Amino acid sequence: MGTTSNKADAPGPQAWVVAARGSVIDVRFAGGEPLPALADALSIHWDRGRPLVAEVQQHLDASTIRAVALEGTGGLKRGTAVTGQGRPISVPVGEAVLGRLVNVLGEPVDHGPPFPDDLPRAPIHRSAPPLGRQDRGTEIFRSGIKVIDLLAPLIKGGKAAMFGGAGVGKTVLIMELIRTTVERYSGISVFGGIGERSREGHELLLELRQSGVLSRTALVFGQMNEPPGARWRSGLAALAIAEHFRDAAHENVLLLIDNVYRFVQAGGEVSGLLGRLPSRVGYQPTLASEIADLEERIASVAGAAITSIQAVYVPADDFTDPAVAEIFSHLDSSIVLSRDMASEGMYPAVDPLASTSVLLDPRLVGELHYHTAQEVRRVIAHYRELQEIIALLGIEELSAADRTVVTRARRLLRFLTQPFMVTTAFTGKDGRSVDLGDAIAGCRAILDGEADGWSESACYMVGDIAEARAKEAAQR
Repeated sequence: MGTTSNKADAPGPQAWVVAARGSVIDVRFAGGEPLPALADALSIHWDRGRPLVAEVQQHLDASTIRAVALEGTGGLKRGTAVTGQGRPISVPVGEAVLGRLVNVLGEPVDHGPPFPDDLPRAPIHRSAPPLGRQDRGTEIFRSGIKVIDLLAPLIKGGKAAMFGGAGVGKTVLIMELIRTTVERYSGISVFGGIGERSREGHELLLELRQSGVLSRTALVFGQMNEPPGARWRSGLAALAIAEHFRDAAHENVLLLIDNVYRFVQAGGEVSGLLGRLPSRVGYQPTLASEIADLEERIASVAGAAITSIQAVYVPADDFTDPAVAEIFSHLDSSIVLSRDMASEGMYPAVDPLASTSVLLDPRLVGELHYHTAQEVRRVIAHYRELQEIIALLGIEELSAADRTVVTRARRLLRFLTQPFMVTTAFTGKDGRSVDLGDAIAGCRAILDGEADGWSESACYMVGDIAEARAKEAAQR
């Protein structure tokens, strides 16, 4: 079984590694020693500097547990001493983590100074607030993005997700929302990067630093090249930091997660390594409970709220995928990004018909907002029904009423586009943040026929309707 000479060097219960298969490690404890609880952390005292950290996943028998490492296990030997930490993995919390980029263990990975040893820490595993403490508000979280605020308004203290395949603009929307939160609400943002590419993390860090909002943002990354255990738990680490600001500092927090689907994928990898039989479409049998463990902790309590906006990759643009459908069930607002709209240059590529929100109710948002949103949807839906006829026969074959619908729908779709502040360097256009009242007024003007004689380009990539009028006047 290899040397066990270093077992005596470790404090606490006598335990040692008996097998290591990739990220999965089997550890045997000396007879009579109580086994650590599930989800407790283990320190494996190998010869690579600081101990290797793993998390208990299974009790195999009265003396053996199976754990998943949160770091690479290359070079780990059988017989290496192991110590139970007696608690779950914990991460540093509080003001000291703002402006910093940390990994799943709470260690800085931004080349900045290490955290002091006396910094308060919080466990990544905890229960959701009891229902009696939760505060269910109906206040709109104003994003400054026309199409979202009008058609899929976000709830302050609610959960929203952006669904889309690869390359349709999820990460850009997330970055714009971080900027909005800091500038409009002077709030705290916590970003959980799950399975992110190293390039994306570097670009996000630079963008936040250049825009001056990094000092109010904490970033937690489990990168794509890290073991599945690190990617699986990085979302919970970000959530633990957000919960501390909510509960201890009584601050409103925006929790952004990119990408929840990679959280599901990492859980599937861990499940396979643990030898569990896959369930529907090859997903882990614990899919529903893993998503619930993350989503149910995102809640508001009296005086402070965690508002969560999550990016969700949709595999093969299939919205019936079990993981995507399970995430849908926990949300208040669903923002669906369309590949067809992205291919036409309609950014943000939010599908106005598929995107929904429980807040879009006349008793909550008011009659004007509700009826404007419904009429925008009706006009665009009618236009899409006519598109096949237009493609076959031409727009001249439509009735006068249908031609009017097409005219207004095309201008509405263009008016719902918007230049973002985070893309100014790429587009050369200054970003716009649009008040909800201006967004409603602009859509009403187009629905009432004011823009019928305008060129479509006058409504494209503008802020409010006054800017579209000025653009149309300049083009004449």
